[in-house]
Amino acid sequence: MRKRKPGAIGRTAKLLAAACLVSLGAGGWAQEFPSRPITIVVPFPPGGGTDMFARAIGHKLSSAFAKPVVVENRTGATGNIGAEAVARSTADGHTLLYTSASIALSTLARSKPGFEPQRDLAPVSMTVSIPYVLVVHPSVPARRMSDLIELARARPGALNFGSGGPGSSLHLAMELLKLQAQIDLYHVPYRGAAPAQTALLAGEVDAAFLVPPLVQGHVNTGSLRALAVSSTARSPMFSEVPTLQEAGITGYEALQWHGFFVPASTPAPVVDRLYREVATALAAPDMAERLAAEGASVVGSTPAQFAAFFRAEVGKWSEVVRVSGVKFD
Repeated sequence: MRKRKPGAIGRTAKLLAAACLVSLGAGGWAQEFPSRPITIVVPFPPGGGTDMFARAIGHKLSSAFAKPVVVENRTGATGNIGAEAVARSTADGHTLLYTSASIALSTLARSKPGFEPQRDLAPVSMTVSIPYVLVVHPSVPARRMSDLIELARARPGALNFGSGGPGSSLHLAMELLKLQAQIDLYHVPYRGAAPAQTALLAGEVDAAFLVPPLVQGHVNTGSLRALAVSSTARSPMFSEVPTLQEAGITGYEALQWHGFFVPASTPAPVVDRLYREVATALAAPDMAERLAAEGASVVGSTPAQFAAFFRAEVGKWSEVVRVSGVKFD
């Protein structure tokens, strides 16, 4: 029989003890969390859709954890200031970021943020997805998506579109459409979605991608005409409007989405606990009803699912920016 070296038993015992401590530590994290109030950082101004959803979900989390949940708006740099603050916060689950699809574009801008989302943040759960509606001014002689494509191909660059600013999600959604439909539309940027909508209603621009709640009333009154939605399934708020895929743009999808992130080194048991409570909050009947009224579909993805989706989003929009030559300023 081969003799074991004198130090081998000691090293083995130490490794086993360390493993037990890690196991106990993981369980302890889950049991002790949360130990104080939770802060949800929203990197956009109060009153917007992201802020409203964060507060609604935060109210549910406060009840679930029996701890106060405070929403803090830290605006600036298209969401990067608030996101960076969370990335640099203590990684114990007590500070969360609730943000939108814009975070997938954060490193694409010319002025780079002081953090890297995929490295410095851990996805918890994608909460909701919201399609964009492609709407045109009534003066545009297009009643179907095929009409708009035909017009755009006949007169490249003659039609224009409004967006919430250079490199915004509304801008890139149209750039993706231009690439996939092989059309050319002239970009007119505005300082946000609301000014872009105002310009569209006034006939200053011909078309725009906007979220359902912004345009539903105007479509119903005929002030705007809806041609397609950007999701792969029809929007409940626009059940008669086809998706862009149904209109012949194979593989097209562009979504406004929201989700929770925490600092990257947050313990896995804490991330899992947060995910489970968020999923429970989203499953509440009153929550689903409230979100549906805003044109949102509940997602409630796991941390792994959200991480995979986020990687795909960053890759997808990076490629759109590269191929289209989009400038962010």
